[in-house]
Amino acid sequence: MSYNQNPFASSHSLDANPFDDPQDVQNARMEHIRQREADLERRETELNKRAEQIRTHGRKNWPPFFPIIYHDIKEEIPEGSRALVTRLYQLWLVLLATLIINLIACIFILIAGSNDGGRDVGSSIGYLFVISITSFLLWYRPIYNGYMKEQALYYYLYFFFCGFHLLFSIYMIIGIPSTGSAGLIQTVQMFSGHHWAAAVLALVASIGWLIQGLGNAFYYKQIYSHHNSQGHTMEKAKSELATHGAKAYFTRG
Repeated sequence: MSYNQNPFASSHSLDANPFDDPQDVQNARMEHIRQREADLERRETELNKRAEQIRTHGRKNWPPFFPIIYHDIKEEIPEGSRALVTRLYQLWLVLLATLIINLIACIFILIAGSNDGGRDVGSSIGYLFVISITSFLLWYRPIYNGYMKEQALYYYLYFFFCGFHLLFSIYMIIGIPSTGSAGLIQTVQMFSGHHWAAAVLALVASIGWLIQGLGNAFYYKQIYSHHNSQGHTMEKAKSELATHGAKAYFTRG
């Protein structure tokens, strides 16, 4: 026996509970290891998927079926503004769905025998392609860039074009025949004529126009308050345009 050895020293760790079942402790450790391995595998899969995405399309990831731009709210938007930008993106998706339903409703209005049905269908097809693209590029993308870069120019672009979009939403909610809108007037006419399929679709379209219109109006006010609190001015916007030029709209830096 070594004279330096303490005969009263315990061979067990003070952290160990002497009443624990050794088998339970071992099982808990193995489960922890398995969870860590599963988490590492998941992360590796995500990284490989992103790397393949970048290899194939560069940084472009939106829209998923044909990537032409980079769009990642979690990565590019500051944490405090992510919820708001996410809601704006969801409202844009509601708008897209509403445009599709509006077109289908106009087709059913034509089938129901409306004298203006042909013009409604033609206009609604145009709205689907033109409004979906221009709304994304002219008011959603500017405010996305605005919160990402916090530059005044993007806020003014948003206020200008989203203001027009809000007026357009009111126009579509009303639903004047021959305008391509299956809004409220068209809905009432279809219910009055007992054209139930057209009436229900027009009602859904009207609700869609109302939801995205009111939602955008609500966030328009919030964004205007944020814009003022950040001290953005038209002079700053002009200075940014002179410094960066129009190319700033298409860049992420």
